[in-house]
Amino acid sequence: MVSRASNQPDHHGGGTPLTRHDPDLLIRTSWVDASYACIQIQRGRATGNIRALRCRVCMQQYLLRVGRFIQIHCGKVVFLGLLLLSLCCVGLKTMTLETKIEDLWVEDGGRLSRELAYVVSQLGEGSGTTSELVLQLPKVSAANVLTVQSLLLHLDALKVASKVEIYMFDKPWTFKEICSMASFPSFGEDAWYSNILYKLQPCMIITVLDCFWEGSKLLGPEEPVTFLGYDQIKWTNLNPKMIVEHIGESHEMRNIEEMLNRSGISSAYQEKPCLNPYDPDCPETAPNYESKQSPDVGAVVTDGCSGFATKFMHWEENLILGGIHKNRSGSITRAEALLSMVQLMGELDLYEFYKDHHKVQGIDWNQNASRQVLEVWQRTFTQEVEKAVLAQNKTQDYSVYSFSSTSLVDILEHFSQSSILRVVLGYIFMLIYTSLMLMKLNDTVQSHAAVGVAGVLLVALSVAAGLGICSVVGIKFNASSTQIIPFLAMGLGVNDVFLIAHTYSQLSESGIAFREQTGECLKRIGVTILLTSFGNSSAFFVASIIPIPAMRTFCLQCAVVTLFHMASILLVYPAIMSLDLKRQREQRIDLFCCFKRFALTSDVSLPLPDISSSRPVRYGRRHRTDGRRSHVMHQTVAFTDLDGSRPTTTLAAADTSRPSARSIDVRSPPHSTASSSQCLASAESNSWCKCLTPCCHRAIRWSLSHFAKNVYGPCLQQTPVKILVICLFLVCLVAGIVGIARIKDGLDLTDIVPRFTKEYKFLEGQSKYFGFYHFFAVTQSNFDYSSTNGQMLLHSYHQAFQQVDKIIKSDSGNLPDFWLQVFRSWLLEIQKAFDDDVASGYIVQSGSSKNATSSGRLGYKLIIQTGDNNNPRNTKRFTDGRLVDSTGIIYPPAFYVYLTAWTSNDPLGYEKSQAVFRPKPHEWIHDNSDPSDKIQRSRALTFAQLAFYLHNLGDTQSIITTIKEIRNICDTFSDRGLPNFPNGIIFTYWEQYINLRFFLMLALIAVLAVDFVVVTIVLVNPWSAVIVVVVMAMVVVELFGFMGLFSIKLNAIPAVILIVAVGVSLQFSIYVTMGFLTSTGTRNQRMVLALDYFFAPIFHGAVSTLVGVVMLCESEFQFIFKYFFVVLSAMVIVGMGNGLVLIPVVLSVIGPNAEVIPANDADQLPPPSPKPPSRPRADGERRPRCPMGKRGLQRMQPVDPMSTITEESSQYSSAISVDIVPEVVIKTSKRGRSPTVTFTTASSSVSGIETQDDKDICSSESHCCSCSRMRSHSHPVTESTMLPSNQQVTRIVATTRVKVEVHTPGPGVVSYLPEYKSKKRKRQDPVNASGITSPSQSSSSSEL
Repeated sequence: MVSRASNQPDHHGGGTPLTRHDPDLLIRTSWVDASYACIQIQRGRATGNIRALRCRVCMQQYLLRVGRFIQIHCGKVVFLGLLLLSLCCVGLKTMTLETKIEDLWVEDGGRLSRELAYVVSQLGEGSGTTSELVLQLPKVSAANVLTVQSLLLHLDALKVASKVEIYMFDKPWTFKEICSMASFPSFGEDAWYSNILYKLQPCMIITVLDCFWEGSKLLGPEEPVTFLGYDQIKWTNLNPKMIVEHIGESHEMRNIEEMLNRSGISSAYQEKPCLNPYDPDCPETAPNYESKQSPDVGAVVTDGCSGFATKFMHWEENLILGGIHKNRSGSITRAEALLSMVQLMGELDLYEFYKDHHKVQGIDWNQNASRQVLEVWQRTFTQEVEKAVLAQNKTQDYSVYSFSSTSLVDILEHFSQSSILRVVLGYIFMLIYTSLMLMKLNDTVQSHAAVGVAGVLLVALSVAAGLGICSVVGIKFNASSTQIIPFLAMGLGVNDVFLIAHTYSQLSESGIAFREQTGECLKRIGVTILLTSFGNSSAFFVASIIPIPAMRTFCLQCAVVTLFHMASILLVYPAIMSLDLKRQREQRIDLFCCFKRFALTSDVSLPLPDISSSRPVRYGRRHRTDGRRSHVMHQTVAFTDLDGSRPTTTLAAADTSRPSARSIDVRSPPHSTASSSQCLASAESNSWCKCLTPCCHRAIRWSLSHFAKNVYGPCLQQTPVKILVICLFLVCLVAGIVGIARIKDGLDLTDIVPRFTKEYKFLEGQSKYFGFYHFFAVTQSNFDYSSTNGQMLLHSYHQAFQQVDKIIKSDSGNLPDFWLQVFRSWLLEIQKAFDDDVASGYIVQSGSSKNATSSGRLGYKLIIQTGDNNNPRNTKRFTDGRLVDSTGIIYPPAFYVYLTAWTSNDPLGYEKSQAVFRPKPHEWIHDNSDPSDKIQRSRALTFAQLAFYLHNLGDTQSIITTIKEIRNICDTFSDRGLPNFPNGIIFTYWEQYINLRFFLMLALIAVLAVDFVVVTIVLVNPWSAVIVVVVMAMVVVELFGFMGLFSIKLNAIPAVILIVAVGVSLQFSIYVTMGFLTSTGTRNQRMVLALDYFFAPIFHGAVSTLVGVVMLCESEFQFIFKYFFVVLSAMVIVGMGNGLVLIPVVLSVIGPNAEVIPANDADQLPPPSPKPPSRPRADGERRPRCPMGKRGLQRMQPVDPMSTITEESSQYSSAISVDIVPEVVIKTSKRGRSPTVTFTTASSSVSGIETQDDKDICSSESHCCSCSRMRSHSHPVTESTMLPSNQQVTRIVATTRVKVEVHTPGPGVVSYLPEYKSKKRKRQDPVNASGITSPSQSSSSSEL
């Protein structure tokens, strides 16, 4: 056999020298060595994209130097890299988990963000009230809950809630101390009345039980009150109207009576029917007390229920009943759900209420402490209600569920926390899969399972390090960070691990020098990893322009993690591979590197025949007269490992000092190039392998690379298959477009709550029967509330909400009164009392008598107010002044004076309106005994709100429609001069969906644009970038459509997965595209070559990602299964399908030209070109001598499977290039007698004369020994050596196909030669005199 004569680089000296064991050099030239491709283009042997190649040369040279440095200092690099990554992981201790909805989904700097900031600036953080909800549902679907038994069960649940007590900061906290209570007016300095009213002051509970006497049992007080001879007073026996009448006329009683009348407080609960008329405490005034009959519950609750203050505490039926059914007369006949709301103070109100109270003395009382008290009480509330209801026998037909605002926060926090067990199991499965895929059972030394395990662990460490840095710089974590990134980053990282391991495995088999393997590996795959990692990180950074915090945080974290992954893969992982190279060199076992391999795979020495007498082969011309061809003879020796693997046929050494034995370097070829000899083993020493050998052989033979090269690739080359694939993906694209049109926006709260829990059942029932939400229409500063136009605009603004169908209205269809209407109604009542007293003569212009009513005196004080600080009172207004004119406009100059009086003297009305004025109006309590009429004017309002209740909002679409209706109203009045905006949970949580698609499209376009720019710059091939970006866009469309077809709603989580899909599809697409660009041949051939190299890494990377995310399907959260597992799995499958099916077909049809195109449309680059013919030596000139090293002649290197020899021409000869492709057939037999090891010299038939190889060999240090002239032999020489008996005999029959290219000097080169010699050459060698290459084919066979 013939080998290439020199491993000296045929290009320039910047890269790794060309090796005889690298078959990819001529078919994947720019992938292996771009500098060699550049030289071939410069020498005219090929054409191509020289700009791309020059760019690739720069990157490959840099990566080669980095790889060499890493291999030299591999231990230091591993230690330093792991140390730095571990230090970055420490940053995870500072991790902050964000669960607040407004901090996750509200657009930064957007309208909603500014609105929320304005509310906080006016009211403070944590203002308002919180609601604890109690929901009762029938266990039988559509059953009636309007029964006495059902309502009594509901009463028991609420009674438990009202008795909840906790201990915080060594203090007891009862329901009465933290609830939101109805406010009563102060009575000046009369503390006795104020103290009595405070004890009777009830907590606010909105419930259907307010329609019955039993509702009074929830109001307390815990300790009965003694009042003017009435003992044991509670709301169960309190009749305020009767007490006032019994006490009689007095100054104080008249004030109380007027307050009760204005509030609608009369007999309280004493005249309401009893659910249980046999209750001993049922009042005699109850309608069914005498009859002892149960009330008609449906008829009683029709039109809603009222609390103790009927004027300000009326609960509409849609607020407290769900699934209502009415008869023709409008009376309720049945309902399917009951809902009650227990009102608690907000954290800010609780803090301010107790900040000067003796209860918190000795406590570091602040808003955070008040928040802790509320959270603990709410959790205890839900637990106690559940326990109490389960203890009742009445739960056979009904279910009671409690829910608090803290429950929602706990759910979001629990959902946002990543399951450590799930992540660990996912990584373990990934480790197992990776190790199994990279393990070689037939060769434990050449196995790379440990490298795969180390790669997975390194990727995991880099993910943790990247997230740690994110935490340090202040990037907060959320559900997408904890649930997606650990699995996504692992999947993306393992793709690169498989690619590196695949390249590393091939290089370790190729015979490249040990010190060059890491550098060569980085040189080949480093550009691809840089391209994908830099493209993904740049895309994620650009996508962070999305103003939604959750999506921005996710993109930033993905970008940082991608950069850490790139650094780890390109710097630390090659150092780990270098350590593994040392393990292989020392023949240590994979995964058990402390042990060397067993005797089964130990080195074996075979005796060699004495061939010292054989003469070296001479490449020269023999003049024959018989017309037969001359032969160039080579002596070869074949070696195999003990297990029969790695058959190697090499040239026999030309020196005479040959050793008598040779150690065999045991190697195992990669799966894709394995031969049948890999499973040969010794019968005596490999007894346990006999069973494994067939399995190993089949597994090796049918590897993914073999499948891609011999089955899958040729299949895709067929035109019908291409048409089928294109049609199939066009159908998928159309289906994706249809799915996009069908996809809905939103995220149901039931999706983020584990099924079969009480929270899930509560949210499901609440959404089904109520869909209840509370919102406010906020008016801002820079508006004149007191002017006539301002008041008219406010009334119009309120009336405009009448058109919103989902707002709860009264039975008459009207909206509930807002603060200006309540304010005006109170003034009208005061005006009427004043007019009555004036008519009675109790009030005159100079003052009032003591017979005047309290309201009349208050009216007098208000009417004479002017609102002018310089002249605050004017008694002339007594005759014609009105608090409210005939058009309903409050007297504008004194508007803020009246506002002070109203908020202080009508607290129930002010609380009922929920106006929450800012700045807070001044406090002024009217006192009949105080003749002073000085009332301080309040400051101009900068904040006020109108309260509304929404219902029947069970799905996202209806919520978004309602949001748009409300926004249109607000925008309309903003244009009319009323600065306003809506505020509520529906806007904070659901308004994101209005602009979500716009921001998603913006992010996708930005990501695709950045990837296009990056790919174009790196590959210097815009057409390739176009194809890659189009396929990536198709992946997004198909995944988007998949979500629509499978009823997966669009929200922030699928949105970020769609952005991630671009990065995943970039990896799948760019791998195949790079393989296609860097290969030679036709489009079909290049497509097969790309699949041959990249099919296995892509497939393993995708499967490992699926293995990693498979643990998500076991999550108790339906949301994690539906939106994470399903969507992530679909993303990987769709991306892999497009990367391994669509893009190869597209490239084979309209793919770009190769970076290197061999001349004459050849399938591969020609072998290295011969040097020009040497000039003839002058007479007496001595032949140059080959340089000799200190060690003398060196042994010839092993033969490359794809070898080329360049024949040296003499003064009269042509240059001959010989290309050899051997085919080896191995037969094994066992003989009882002593077998013979036969060494045969194989002859290669060549046409020509003395070749250029002599001089080429002289130019290489490793072949300087070959300078001596070798004489050719015309027949094979065989020598035999007897071996011991009972040995296995391997018979190798090698057939060699030889391609000979004869390069004849051009005209003029030998014009000085004698004419007769030129003619004689033409007769003997009929070669085109013009120098055209004349290829010839010959074959020879040899036996060993």
